[in-house]
Amino acid sequence: MTENLFYPEAIEQPVFKLISRAAKQLDKPVYVIGGYVRDFLLQQKKAKDIDFVIVGNGIELARKVAEMMPEKHQVNIYKNFGTAMLKTDEMILEFVGARKESYHKDSRNPVVENGTMTDDQNRRDFTINALAISLNDEDWGKLIDPFNGLEDLKMQIIRTPLDPDITFSDDPLRMIRAIRFASQLQFKIHPETLASIKRNKNRLNILSKERIIDEFNKIMSHDKPSVGLKLLFETGLLHEFFPELVKLQGVEENEGKLHKDNFYHTLEVLDNISRETDNLWLRWAALLHDIGKPATKRYHDKNGWSFHGHEFIGSKMVPKIFKRLKLPLGQNMHYVQKLVLLSSRPLALIEDNVTDSAIRRLLFEAGDDIEDLMLLCEADITTKNKKKYEKYRQNLKLVRQKLIEIEERDKIRNFQPPVSGEEIMAYFNLKPSREVGLIKEAIKEAILEGTISNDYEEAATYMKKIGPKIIFDNDT
Repeated sequence: MTENLFYPEAIEQPVFKLISRAAKQLDKPVYVIGGYVRDFLLQQKKAKDIDFVIVGNGIELARKVAEMMPEKHQVNIYKNFGTAMLKTDEMILEFVGARKESYHKDSRNPVVENGTMTDDQNRRDFTINALAISLNDEDWGKLIDPFNGLEDLKMQIIRTPLDPDITFSDDPLRMIRAIRFASQLQFKIHPETLASIKRNKNRLNILSKERIIDEFNKIMSHDKPSVGLKLLFETGLLHEFFPELVKLQGVEENEGKLHKDNFYHTLEVLDNISRETDNLWLRWAALLHDIGKPATKRYHDKNGWSFHGHEFIGSKMVPKIFKRLKLPLGQNMHYVQKLVLLSSRPLALIEDNVTDSAIRRLLFEAGDDIEDLMLLCEADITTKNKKKYEKYRQNLKLVRQKLIEIEERDKIRNFQPPVSGEEIMAYFNLKPSREVGLIKEAIKEAILEGTISNDYEEAATYMKKIGPKIIFDNDT
């Protein structure tokens, strides 16, 4: 246990003194605990979310603090959890009463009772998150560290305060949180804690997918997501909630010919894209860009291994994965699905000598997401062969150049056929029908092929030329 260390500089902001006065009026001890203390001791940027524990009623303290603030602030109360939150312009303050928890084996919901500060620190997930600093006059600024969390910070270790089997069985989400903190802080997980995660991995089954994916997305948002994903794989946690990703792992040999390990390739692509963007959904596109490969893997005597059509199969898998993992099913899902479908197209264009027609089609299909698609394709180059790497990069550079030229000239991105369906119906005296759609499609194809320009006059002339034939063919 760390004793008699004081950090008054950590709590010199006026809000801490105000909370101290509020707790004093309630005649209850109060402490700041968790991430704020951890980040201060790590000399990292101070967290804006600050947790306070009172040996009393957390909701009552939040109300007292709001009452004493010079400006009016609303207190958000969560009675089921016995917590309250108060937002200011600079920070989010969360208040909870010290408590002890017990769990039934088949439930993730604890039985909660009022407790001491020791009880509250016992229920914390990791030693480095159980660190607290006193806001009480008699020991202002004193570090409360019953589990040597300060030493674990110095040693860069993630460890549970109590028996890890109990900690993880009580709330299995803590297993993913252990990996998230190891990834975020670049710490190691203590061997006993790591072994316990492997033993208890199937306890994830009692968790909601929403809780799991919230932690997973935090791992996905780190500077180097592969650190966390490798740990999820090695501990077996990934197998419990993301089997499609696990199936990418492994190398198969036939007649001396191997294919690459698509799991570790995917992690490399994910890290590559993460150096370029913090767009979570672009990172998800990188994670899923090869997800269709296990279903399309084939061996051919002449050409070896192939994964033909994996982009199409992968794009079809995206909605099912999003639905099962409780990810948003709207615009973000469609964005990921589109990038997975198009993920191989830019490099494949090189084989066709980058024709204008192929570039037009890519621009039309990618629309405003063309730049994100190109970033994904560049991240997908993971070969260690320097000549191949430079060749692929140069090829993509050529595609980029052609994209700019074609877009400036033809304005294809997100275009709509210049002649509307209403004009087609009026000119040929048609009602809404299949023929109208076929004429519109023919105009679009002519523009994409370069037969006509993306221009109203040319499109109208073309409509008059091909319209009668389409109508006649569909009448006979």
